[in-house]
Amino acid sequence: MRSFSSWKLLVVFIVGLLGASSAYPRLLAQDDGGEQTNLIYGAQITGEISRNEPRSVYYFDGSRGEVVAISLKTTRGDLDPVLTLIDSNGQVVMQRDDGAGNRNVNIPAFTIPQSLRYYIIVGRFGMALGTTAGTFELNIERIGVSGQSGSALRYGDSVINNITNMSPQVYYSFQAQQGDIIDIMMQRNSGNLDPYLQVVNSSARVIAESDDIDGSGSLDAGINSLVIEESGTYVIVATRYGEAAGTSTGRYILTVGEADNSGLGNAAATALTIPLNGTADSEITSQNWQKFFSFDAQQDDLISVQVNRASGSLDAFVIIADSNLQELVSDDDSSGGQNAKIDQFRVPATGRYYVIVTRVDRQAGTTEGGYKLGLQNLGNAFDGVPEGMQRVSYGTTITGRIDELTTEIIFAFFGTKGDAVTISLNRGDGDLDPTVALLNSDQTLLAQDDDSGGGQNSRITRYVLPESGTYYIRASRFSGTDGNPNTQGSFILVLARIIQ
Repeated sequence: MRSFSSWKLLVVFIVGLLGASSAYPRLLAQDDGGEQTNLIYGAQITGEISRNEPRSVYYFDGSRGEVVAISLKTTRGDLDPVLTLIDSNGQVVMQRDDGAGNRNVNIPAFTIPQSLRYYIIVGRFGMALGTTAGTFELNIERIGVSGQSGSALRYGDSVINNITNMSPQVYYSFQAQQGDIIDIMMQRNSGNLDPYLQVVNSSARVIAESDDIDGSGSLDAGINSLVIEESGTYVIVATRYGEAAGTSTGRYILTVGEADNSGLGNAAATALTIPLNGTADSEITSQNWQKFFSFDAQQDDLISVQVNRASGSLDAFVIIADSNLQELVSDDDSSGGQNAKIDQFRVPATGRYYVIVTRVDRQAGTTEGGYKLGLQNLGNAFDGVPEGMQRVSYGTTITGRIDELTTEIIFAFFGTKGDAVTISLNRGDGDLDPTVALLNSDQTLLAQDDDSGGGQNSRITRYVLPESGTYYIRASRFSGTDGNPNTQGSFILVLARIIQ
């Protein structure tokens, strides 16, 4: 059980992180109202110091524990540069002049003390009273991150630290976006350490934890394929089995990575929700060659999905899959050109379904580009069918009975234009002479048969449906004439779609 003091430390750590992330830069006392330029790690900025512009101000957002290198190189003129680093609270963190016999400034490794916005002021010796001028190149690089407790990690970082009896828990933070899928590994590097991992959200609730990786045969801890459900700050607790009460100690290597399919829509677990009768814009790239969208539907809803290329060379391919990702129907070019469309797909059961948008040949394909996805609910397949009428589907076998009280029974089914259907009505017992009829949605007769099934059985063979919609099957009997009595008995009805 976690001790009270451990939880207290964790809550304080989280509150501190959230407070730091909301800090608003104060006006720098030295600022003359000039434009401030955002510095991005790895990018090179060029600037100039002159009589009219005696200094330039740049800013970057640093995270606690990051190790950065800052370099300033003079490229023209007699500029004698001075570099000052100030945090968003107005505190001077560092100041450097040129040295080592040249007019360049180098800070080879500086560890960010707090997660704040930082300002780099490039000036000249004497500042406004100085006389040197010239151009320069400014560069900032993130060269690593400290393994000390409280450091802010990014995807791809690896850190090393120790679990001891004095420090049984080490905390790290990271920023994550909704839909990120992350992997965290804590490996023993020395000692008898039995690693234990936890991930905690901003409400101090544990959302994932791991002791030993299943099947690994080691004591290493790993959290794999963790789906981030809400953007924000998260905390990794690196500790040992038993936490504060544990006894193992040693060095560990902690790694935080992002899965290949990380990001909203890149996996079923992070599928984008698309409302019925809604649209969505996205794209297919060489890296993200498929996108997942989810929707909820009721049994027998009629769903149409259309994917139209918006840019690039995309040859769209669309799939509808069930909640287990079993593909139910797909299409390539039914919407013309390189656009895809699935029309009037009948939902087999109430639940969640996925639309998967990809390209021809999927991962092996080469086309890319943007697209617009449209999802429509065309209503229920059996809207307008009389209440209480039995519904059937392809592959169904149904039994019933025709007698003096029930002279006919009507069944409803949904068919798609071009379907070739065979309907058999066979006698079960009694002297029933069955007759079967096929009717359209207006209950207009399309086909009828008495004895084509052999003996007194009836059969409509390979009837091609003229349009998509609701159809009716009428099971009845041959009417007695010339003194013959009406027949009666049980029947077996079979509805089949014939693959042509």
